[in-house]
Amino acid sequence: MDAEGADLARFLRGELDATRFPHREHVRMAFETLRRYDFAETVLHFSRALRSMAAKAGKPEAFHQTVTIAFLALIAERMESGERADFAAFARANPDLNDKAALARWYRPERLASASARRTFLLPDRLP
Repeated sequence: MDAEGADLARFLRGELDATRFPHREHVRMAFETLRRYDFAETVLHFSRALRSMAAKAGKPEAFHQTVTIAFLALIAERMESGERADFAAFARANPDLNDKAALARWYRPERLASASARRTFLLPDRLP
């Protein structure tokens, strides 16, 4: 198993430390999961792993369903339309994904801040 696969396996088992899991790592694990699973399976596995990490860190409220699924959809779309050989190339081609605010094109801040957005996936409320 390569290093990316080993990191992904540890992530999916909930073995990564949430305090050492910055946004770029979220994007990298999303990319690696999408390389191995279809979109629906990725949503299941990725969401489960993030919820587990948040719970182990004592912050279950940190999990955000809308942000998770929206970022997964954006990453998947970019993978379909461009570079997907490895994460380094993908990240260079899509630097905007390293910004947590990337979803602002599609969502108003108050919509993403809502309790509903944390619990379930909300459709975008802005046109890009």
